[in-house]
Amino acid sequence: MTHLLDSIVIDSKPNPEVSVIWMHGLGDSGEGWAPIVNELNLSGLPGIRFIFPHANTMPVTINGGYVMRSWYDIIHTDLGRQEDEKGLRESQILVDALIEREIARGVPADRIVLGGFSQGCAMTLQAGLRYPKKLAGLMCLSGYVPLADKVAAERHAANQETPVFMVHGRMDPVIPIDRAVASRDLLAKLGYQIEWHDYPMQHSACAEELVHISAWLKKVLA
Repeated sequence: MTHLLDSIVIDSKPNPEVSVIWMHGLGDSGEGWAPIVNELNLSGLPGIRFIFPHANTMPVTINGGYVMRSWYDIIHTDLGRQEDEKGLRESQILVDALIEREIARGVPADRIVLGGFSQGCAMTLQAGLRYPKKLAGLMCLSGYVPLADKVAAERHAANQETPVFMVHGRMDPVIPIDRAVASRDLLAKLGYQIEWHDYPMQHSACAEELVHISAWLKKVLA
């Protein structure tokens, strides 16, 4: 049986009706993003259960084998080379288990948003595009499509119409914006509905982005 990742859970109101699973980046934890809930404008939205899971720890090649929280190994600074397909697929199973737990709690799949930053964004697309039930939306922050050459064959029709929100920093030194644009264009070519924003920032978040996230959540969850 798949083990469930430990998570920080924040309910915006009692008895939440919808869920947002929000995954952190390399070396971070759920604690890194949990404070964002207080910075979002959630007026007019139903109660949301925000879930900020902690990835498992593993040695990360690019950091000299240092053990840290990571959804998959990063083998090369060029993220498209030597991807850790095994790690990506193992974490995909863990993400699926988080979605299934929300469904078991009574939240329909189409009221669940999957999202994340950097590696968490990559996992959003790895799991979300292949998930066999329609989700409410995919929130993709400062990341990219992993295993890009396999998406067309492996994606599931259930999420073909699911809204995809993609944002990126124009001065991002970790995941260059060209990689994010290529991911956006790949998804557009495959027929996904994408809302795209880019900002004058590096590998981080900014105030304008939080305004756009709030507005998008209202579109997909209101």
